[in-house]
Amino acid sequence: MADGSSQHRVVVVVDEHSNPFELGCVLEIFGLHRPELGPQLYDVRLCTPVPSVGMRQGFFTLTGVGGLEETATADTLIVPNRPDVGTPTRPSVLTAIRDAHARGTRLMSLCSGAFTLAESGVLDGRRATTHWQLADAFRSRFPSVSLEPDVLFIDDGDILTSAGSAAALDLGLHVVRRDHGAEIAAAVGRRLVFAAHRDGGQKQFVERPVPALLDESLAPLLAWAQQRLDRPLTVRDLADRAAVSPATLHRRFRAQLGATPLAWLTGERLALACRLIERGERRIEIVARESGLGTATNLRTLMRRDLGLTPSEYRRRFAPAA
Repeated sequence: MADGSSQHRVVVVVDEHSNPFELGCVLEIFGLHRPELGPQLYDVRLCTPVPSVGMRQGFFTLTGVGGLEETATADTLIVPNRPDVGTPTRPSVLTAIRDAHARGTRLMSLCSGAFTLAESGVLDGRRATTHWQLADAFRSRFPSVSLEPDVLFIDDGDILTSAGSAAALDLGLHVVRRDHGAEIAAAVGRRLVFAAHRDGGQKQFVERPVPALLDESLAPLLAWAQQRLDRPLTVRDLADRAAVSPATLHRRFRAQLGATPLAWLTGERLALACRLIERGERRIEIVARESGLGTATNLRTLMRRDLGLTPSEYRRRFAPAA
C-alpha cells in the first residue's frame, strides 16, 4: 500500500464546480462503514487544491479537508466530474495526477473527469469513456485517446473511466467486485438498492422520444430468472414468462437495462459462479453447472473475458482457504 498500511486508501480530488452526485456515489460506495460486511473496505480521503471549493451551482462549499499532499498516499485516486470542460484544470491537480500515475496509483475518473485525466497526459494511447454528450468535444481535444463513448465504463487496468452520473455507481461496484469479490459487491449494491450488475460494455442511455406507453417493469421477470440460473433458460423462456415476443423482450431489455436478454442472463450466471467460488466450491465443473454456464471451458472463457482472471486465480484471491 502507498503508506504501508493494510487498508486500501482512496483519495478523491475535488475542485471547483464538481457535481455533488458523483462525489456522493464515491462516498456511498467506498467511504461508508458497513459493519455487516466486516472491517472497513477502504480508507477514503477528500482533498482540494485550495482551502475552500465551491460545488456545482453553489449548492455548498467544501472546506476542512486535506490538500493535494493527500494524493501522495493514494492507492486509488479519483477525479469526479467537471461541468465546464472548457476551463483548463489547475496545473497543481495535473501534476498530482501525473505523479500518482508514475507511482503506480490506480486512477479513476467519473463522467467528465476523463477530461482532467486526458489533460494530464495519462490517457494518451489508452482506452477511455465519458458522457456521450461530450464525446465530440473530447475527441477533438484529445485525439491520442481511444474514446469509446457508448459504454458505461472502461476498466483499462490501472486507469478506469466512467460515463455520465449513474455510471459512477456501476464503476464503483465494479471496483469493489474487483477488489473484494462478487459477494461483497452484491452486498454493497443491495444496500444502495442498486443490486443489478451492469457490465461496463453495456450502452449508455441516450436521449430518445418517450413512448406513448411505458414498458412494464422487468423486475418480476428478472427475479424469476435469478432463481433459475442453474436451469437451461433461453431468451424464448424469458419471453414466454413475460408473455411477449422475443423481439418485444429484446426492446424492453435494451430500453430498461441497456443490454440484450442474453447478455444480462450471462452476466447474472457469471456473478453467481463468482459467488459459488467465494463460498468455497472448488470444483469448477460444479460451479459451471450450478451457475448455468454449462462447462468448465465456458466458465474459464467468460471469467477471462469479463474479469481478467481464471477461475483458479479468482479462487486464490477471494475464496476461503482450503
